[in-house]
Amino acid sequence: MSVGHTSSQFALRDPDIRLMLRVRDADDTGAFSELVERFQHRLVAVMHHLVGSADEAEDLAQEVFLRVYRTRKKYTPKAKFSTWLFTIANNLALNALRDRQRRPVLPLEVRDSGPLGPRPTEALAPTRDEPPTHNLQQQELAAVIRQALDGLNERQRMAIVLNKFEDMNYADIADVMGLSTKAVKSLLSRARCKLRETLQGYIYMDGDAPPPDAGAASDGDA
Repeated sequence: MSVGHTSSQFALRDPDIRLMLRVRDADDTGAFSELVERFQHRLVAVMHHLVGSADEAEDLAQEVFLRVYRTRKKYTPKAKFSTWLFTIANNLALNALRDRQRRPVLPLEVRDSGPLGPRPTEALAPTRDEPPTHNLQQQELAAVIRQALDGLNERQRMAIVLNKFEDMNYADIADVMGLSTKAVKSLLSRARCKLRETLQGYIYMDGDAPPPDAGAASDGDA
């Protein structure tokens, strides 16, 4: 099958690929703007979950789109557009995290970082119908969830974020991360176990926690 025919087949199934082909073939800035509009918020959210900083997430998302545009003439659809886009995002996020490990940085303000977005305590501000104790519990849980995700290694966190926030299946996550489907299943299984261990005492604060092996059968589900 020719490259052109393959591109046409993908384009028939994926409207985002049709937009990207217009960017590639006609330098269509309108099509590129539409792609940015479609993916910008999702991309920033994923980057924020991965790097923990709202400002850095914005910068990384912008760099992803810049790379997409700079390499537009070399674009050949081999998977869904979103898979290709998040592959670029994955590589940039990993590079950013590794650069951070090589140089000292000041600790981030808790209210400006974490997987629940910028200033999660403000987002969980009490409403008229919520007693103060409920809000305190929500803030405590938000902090624990942040710590739980931060406790995962880079690859586990990426797999969890793509699976739970982008609703990607094993095959798509494998394409993004350059892994086998079996490796992705293993990553997700270990990440879920670690999250369950960290969060168990908080998730079941108002009731009895399940046995340690409860839910293990669900590890194979996407």
